[in-house]
Amino acid sequence: MGVMNLTPDSFSDGGRIRGVDQALPQARRLLAQGADLLDLGAQSTRPGAEEVGAPQELQRLLPVLTAIRAAHPAAVLSVDTFHAAVAEAALAAGADWINDVRGGSRLRDPAMAGVVARAGCPYVVMHSRGDSGAMDALAVYGDVVAEVRAELQAATDRLTTAGVRADQILWDPGLGFAKTTDQNLELLRRLPELAGAGHPLLVGPSRKRFIGAVLGESRPRARLWGTAAVCALAVARGAAVLRVHDVGPIAQVVRMAAAVDPAQHDRLPPSSAVT
Repeated sequence: MGVMNLTPDSFSDGGRIRGVDQALPQARRLLAQGADLLDLGAQSTRPGAEEVGAPQELQRLLPVLTAIRAAHPAAVLSVDTFHAAVAEAALAAGADWINDVRGGSRLRDPAMAGVVARAGCPYVVMHSRGDSGAMDALAVYGDVVAEVRAELQAATDRLTTAGVRADQILWDPGLGFAKTTDQNLELLRRLPELAGAGHPLLVGPSRKRFIGAVLGESRPRARLWGTAAVCALAVARGAAVLRVHDVGPIAQVVRMAAAVDPAQHDRLPPSSAVT
């Protein structure tokens, strides 16, 4: 999953895509580099980010989404949003997946479940606590893996009760969202415990600050090799989707790991498997 942030304030690449003229070449590059799907986000969710609201999010998102869909009709397009109105408009405009960073707690927007149920689309339920301003203070766990799994399962149960099919749902442990460095590392070590729940796992470590903390690297764009190490190990531990900025190098990492250990490739469904 190639990241396309359509925001001025995302933590590592805010402001790099400022509309259709910049988005189309970037989409073309990511697909050529090996992205199976693109994830478009028009609201930064980094710690401390200011929420802009659904109207501003749609203003940023829809022109880019419709242009990419027209240029790449076969591409799988995901939209990163926690607003039901944005999700509904995005699906109508050609999006295939919804990726909800607030889906793994009590739904930020209760209408989201109905939108996803009616659409029948893949829905990424990411674990987090609080909003961008409060999440760091909520990184308090007894057993982070057990609690993340329990909270994701509770969210899944609420969604299925609301009509979302279980086979629509992917889980994301939410690396960096209400997690300390040590908690992120523990989640990665114990990914098989999350994979064992039966939902495809999406893991998004790309350029995150826990990698910077381990490596002593303050520059997000210089965390490529730390990201690559995490991605290789995540696939070995059961991840089905990797959400990354640097698609070309990470696609090579995954292909090479699969050549050494074909069992890793068997865990990765084709991009159509959950669409």
